[in-house]
Amino acid sequence: AMAVSAIKLTSKRVLVQDMNCIETLARVDVLCVDKTGTITEPQLQVENIIPLSSDPPERLEQILTALYGTTPPENDTARALAELFNKGCAWQCQQRIPFTSETKWSATIFRGQGAFVVGAPEFTMQSRYDEIRPLVEEWSSRGCRVLLIAQYSGEPEKLLEPGKLTPLALVLLTSRIRQSAPETFAYFAQQGVAIKVISGDNPVTVSEVARRAGISGAEMYIDAGVLETEQDFLHAVDTYTVFGRVTPDKKKKLIRAFKKRKHTVAMTGDGVNDVLAMKEADCGIAMASGAQAATQVGQLVLLDSDFSAMPHIVGEGRRVINNIQRAATLFLVKNIFSL
Repeated sequence: AMAVSAIKLTSKRVLVQDMNCIETLARVDVLCVDKTGTITEPQLQVENIIPLSSDPPERLEQILTALYGTTPPENDTARALAELFNKGCAWQCQQRIPFTSETKWSATIFRGQGAFVVGAPEFTMQSRYDEIRPLVEEWSSRGCRVLLIAQYSGEPEKLLEPGKLTPLALVLLTSRIRQSAPETFAYFAQQGVAIKVISGDNPVTVSEVARRAGISGAEMYIDAGVLETEQDFLHAVDTYTVFGRVTPDKKKKLIRAFKKRKHTVAMTGDGVNDVLAMKEADCGIAMASGAQAATQVGQLVLLDSDFSAMPHIVGEGRRVINNIQRAATLFLVKNIFSL
């Protein structure tokens, strides 16, 4: 029965890497999803750039071109900016510090021009975040991902010194909600499956996107940065629907907290930062367009990277389990009658 289901699911462009996950997914009552690539299209678009300094626009364009127009983009954010600022630049890159899920920023040092930092405003500005908080939260509440471009005096290290930062501009990024997302989430609501959104983005932004996608309880959000103890995580999974600014380790802890509350949990992911959580979940679902590490770990792989295939998988799993139970009941009664 499981093998037949696996073959049937291939017609829906779903690769089954572990047949047992079909039964597991049929029993799932909590489905954890990411924002980008699941609720929204994976492609990001630059909505606007808001200057924060008195520098002329040409100077800001030159900086962004140096940051994104000279090297291949390393992620979706860089790809969106590279489409606008791709003219090439004479600035010579001396050192690059890549973006990580832990720090939430990247930096580039140019010979003779200094260092520039790009990242989440609250992580880069830290104690000075209140200087730009109203502007950031205004755009976050509209569903925009907000990045800060800042100049840094000195060489950036793992812990930035807020006093050395000079904010230059805010970059507003948006991505369209998948056309099939509201219908898919409505299906899970009817089936009694709770949707939880776990993202590395600002929780206000993620909450607004989840609300537009029709996820129940989207207004209940929390910044995972405040979660420290096991009790914090257990309370959070009971109370909130949207979790923002989540690091890979905290994703794993959230999944573990759901399981401790006796939930059967599925986790969708497409990046290396999702691998720990996918391994911890009862069922890991990977997007084929994502990182190879995620597709290796996932028990199911959505070959078209389209979340709308999920109802077919759950429906197939529940049909298989029900049929096996009916057959088992029939054989049990037959054997008792024969005896």
